[in-house]
Amino acid sequence: MKDLVILGSTGSVGQNALKVVEAMNGRFRVVGLACNRNIARLIQQVRRFRVRRVAVRDPQAAHGLTRVRDLGPLKVYSGPDAAAELVRDTPSDRVLSSVVGAEGLIPIIEAIRKGLAIAIANKEPLVMAGELISRLARRYGSRIYPVDSEHSAIFQCLNGSAGTRDVRRLILTGTGGPFLRTSKQGLNRVLPRDAIRHPKWNMGKKISVDSSTLMNKGLEIIEAQWLFHVPSERIEVVIHPEAVIHSMVEFVDGSILAQLGITDMRIPIQYALTHPDRFPSRLPRLDLARIRTFSFEKPDLNRFPCLRLAREAAREGKTMPAVLNAANEVAVEAFLKHKISLPRIARVIEQVMSRHRAVPALELKTILETDGWAREEAFRLVN
Repeated sequence: MKDLVILGSTGSVGQNALKVVEAMNGRFRVVGLACNRNIARLIQQVRRFRVRRVAVRDPQAAHGLTRVRDLGPLKVYSGPDAAAELVRDTPSDRVLSSVVGAEGLIPIIEAIRKGLAIAIANKEPLVMAGELISRLARRYGSRIYPVDSEHSAIFQCLNGSAGTRDVRRLILTGTGGPFLRTSKQGLNRVLPRDAIRHPKWNMGKKISVDSSTLMNKGLEIIEAQWLFHVPSERIEVVIHPEAVIHSMVEFVDGSILAQLGITDMRIPIQYALTHPDRFPSRLPRLDLARIRTFSFEKPDLNRFPCLRLAREAAREGKTMPAVLNAANEVAVEAFLKHKISLPRIARVIEQVMSRHRAVPALELKTILETDGWAREEAFRLVN
């Protein structure tokens, strides 16, 4: 039995991870849970899995746990550093991180310094600090397993290969989001409620908006270059609306391997938790005869400039990806609050990037200072 800490347990990935744990028949014991402020759902999870340590970012919400009598002895961490403290203090074998945004960076670094295996579902830490995380993981012997369906697909395709020297290119697939066929003019009229309706995946608001702008694919390019040690110039994006092929790897001999499956996050979550082993699941099986055809197309960078900006940030490197990520988080939040239009998200990001001179991103302090500066610049623009 492996002891598991789940960060972001009340979100969609966290809830699916707990479903995987239930289905694994005692192979995992949940020893810690962390959330932002969804106390009602957290209480249900604590009761169901008999968890004794929890972290709640919102101190006021955390205070509500003290009034619940039937939770047993419960250690509660609260405040901005709660998740990092939970990881640092809780004996465990593996951490699954699905904290939205830059908030997941410090807990992941804490897990790395403990030499833990980390299943990572949130893109932002590797985007902000990919070089630092990679360096620390090598130093402390920490292994990182991707949970994103695209990166899990590449990870599975690379298993058994001689290494990335055999790789010609990585091919990330994406559905194109809810506005794949929307005109450039039509994008100006998009409302937040439209942007969070993903055609294939059930995700949180922030990542759903990233999908609608194709920023999610841009972040995945940056993430993939650190996960698989392949330069961004050899990472491509292709639109695949059916969402059956989750990503592909082309090798130097011309062979292409693809990973296919139904659109259910429990498959990559389970593999990230059990690698190198595979275990049966009761999920539906993919019926290729019903799908009949696969379609592919290039992304339209004119209508979706966020993907171009992410490529520029990846090419520039250093602290520029941290600027891209911070500006995007602020702009997405402004869009969700009806302060700016969907297309203006890219314009805010581009303006903030144009004002930044990238420096080496080898120290956590530098990354966090860059993140704070970029947020202030983006806040000023959206307000």
